[in-house]
Amino acid sequence: MANGATGILTAGTQGIATPEEARRAWPQWLALGIGMIAVAITSVLWDAAGARLLLGALGLFLAVRGALLLRGTRSGVVGQALAPRARGLGRGALVGGAVAVVAAVLPGVLAARVLLIAVPVVLLVAGFGLVARGGVARRGGQALLVWTVLVTGLLVATGVAQGWSRAADVATVVAALALAVLAVPLIVAATGLRRVAAEPAPSPAPRPAACAGCACGAGGCGA
Repeated sequence: MANGATGILTAGTQGIATPEEARRAWPQWLALGIGMIAVAITSVLWDAAGARLLLGALGLFLAVRGALLLRGTRSGVVGQALAPRARGLGRGALVGGAVAVVAAVLPGVLAARVLLIAVPVVLLVAGFGLVARGGVARRGGQALLVWTVLVTGLLVATGVAQGWSRAADVATVVAALALAVLAVPLIVAATGLRRVAAEPAPSPAPRPAACAGCACGAGGCGA
């Protein structure tokens, strides 16, 4: 899940290598990162519909991103080596995003209850995903698993003591915090792309001096 979230967020930056491509991409990634932080803050402050806003925004992003990944695998934009993984990520994101959007649109407390269940599950799967990667990610996964136990305990304790509606509010805050954290790699990626965009375009290689003044200089000999 951790690999999936990172791949869904940053897959569009992996094929960007030229300043021209970076100039087109970095404002989009920066706007998306700032938008994610704005949604996270608004969902915490908006008591009446914060959970629906958060779940709907997440679902819409996942659905659109999944569709773009699938289109990239069909058009050949995604390399053959990454195509199977991108295809799996795209399908999962498209289906999960569509379900989240439907849950957010429906009236009532369904969106909050979905977040109440989804937050511990997503954190748990993400933690195991990081542990499975090994290396430095393994430590991060272990820390995330500990955090998952604490969050789950907090949600259960809140639900038993204060009611499950209050627990759903806490889950919304945790999900908003996770969304804001996920926005950080987007902003970092946008900063890197902006540096690439500022690089001057490579100048054409000079022709050998021996070609000056002859047919080679006009491309006649195919040199």
